[in-house]
Amino acid sequence: MRLRSITAAVLLATGLAPLGAVPGCYSTKGGLMPSSNSTFTYVSETWSPKTIQVVDTRTDEVFFSLTLPVGKQLTFSFLTGGGDNPVVTPDRMLWEVWDAPHSSGKLSNQLTCPPASARRIQVELREVPEYPPDSEEYRLRVDEPGDQPDHWTPQGGELPKRDDRGGFRAE
Repeated sequence: MRLRSITAAVLLATGLAPLGAVPGCYSTKGGLMPSSNSTFTYVSETWSPKTIQVVDTRTDEVFFSLTLPVGKQLTFSFLTGGGDNPVVTPDRMLWEVWDAPHSSGKLSNQLTCPPASARRIQVELREVPEYPPDSEEYRLRVDEPGDQPDHWTPQGGELPKRDDRGGFRAE
């Protein structure tokens, strides 16, 4: 009987061990095991663009504010201790902005913050719709008036010349 319980405990421990090795599982729903002590994740979308603020409730001072661009995700977490002032800012806040969706990674930015009993997270929605900025890698569109070839415009222009293989050649 004792051997079975030891075997079951070992199997359970080895089955759960990989879950403890994951550095972070970020989700707007709280991740794998959500709690008030875990990470917070906010995603800014076209119909839900967000500005996130963290406020010191003792003074109503905003000590962290971020206007999150559409298509980005803010993930942050609070660590007890490690702050620069044992009374005013005894804790630390770790945070990172990523392209959404992003489910794991290291929170590489940090700042000292008030204790848990003196923090409030405020999420403000901006006016909608708000679209993500165009990507720098996005190809020029030919349906925009400034990017159309001359022969597509009402004024007209010279047609491209055909090559030997039935296609067109650029000149």
